[in-house]
Amino acid sequence: MSDYVLFQMWGPFRRSLIAGHLFYVEQARKRLLSQFEDIEAESEKATDDWLQRHSGSFDPDRHDPGDFYEAAHEAGIEFYGLLSDMRDQTRLSVVAGMFHEWDKQLRDWLVKEIQHWHQGDTTKLKVWSADFVQIAELLESVGWSICGEEYFRALDACRLVVNVYKHGKGKSLEELKQKYPDYLHDPFHGSGGGFSDVEHRDHTDLKVSDGQFQAFADAIVAFWQAVPENIFDSNVDEVPVWFDKAIQKDRTGQKQASKQ
Repeated sequence: MSDYVLFQMWGPFRRSLIAGHLFYVEQARKRLLSQFEDIEAESEKATDDWLQRHSGSFDPDRHDPGDFYEAAHEAGIEFYGLLSDMRDQTRLSVVAGMFHEWDKQLRDWLVKEIQHWHQGDTTKLKVWSADFVQIAELLESVGWSICGEEYFRALDACRLVVNVYKHGKGKSLEELKQKYPDYLHDPFHGSGGGFSDVEHRDHTDLKVSDGQFQAFADAIVAFWQAVPENIFDSNVDEVPVWFDKAIQKDRTGQKQASKQ
């Protein structure tokens, strides 16, 4: 009995996916994130600049030098805060771009492989519209056990982070609180009070550290490396209901069209 290949990951294609991803990460660090490497020094410069700009208005007979230095210090703190927020938003934007590219490449690969053995727009469109959990179910059903892998856990966290970054409050925020609260910064850390509870945090507390960004990037590499070279139809147990319905709808449409 023959055993058909349902999905195939061609070696050069796998390498090109990983190479493109690594290029994105490298260039994002070099061209975007590197600009925020020394915001402490920049905030100190902002303090000095404030003093220089306002030195002409200082009158020793009427002004307290301490007040001027305090105002300059506050200007530096404000600059640091704004630049820190910009750094965090830039990193989240880079993470979002990285995740969306991986997600699109995965779905595109799945659709192209499916078209080798099944024709129909319903299935193709359903793969593109299915959510992350449904795609994971499909991969599991064809014999690729990914849900227990560490890289999948990181990708799941990345998916929720990106959704919260895009939409703010909602289902993804609540799921992130429950499953991966480390991505929600605790503004009251160390206080020991009830306000430190994760339930009090919201989308404005979303942050991804440099280490977490790298972990997301590494998870995408690990995912592509783990894709089986060949997935055979004998590996299939029972496909998800949503996928089976799409297949059957295409086949019904083809039968009706052949009768006309």
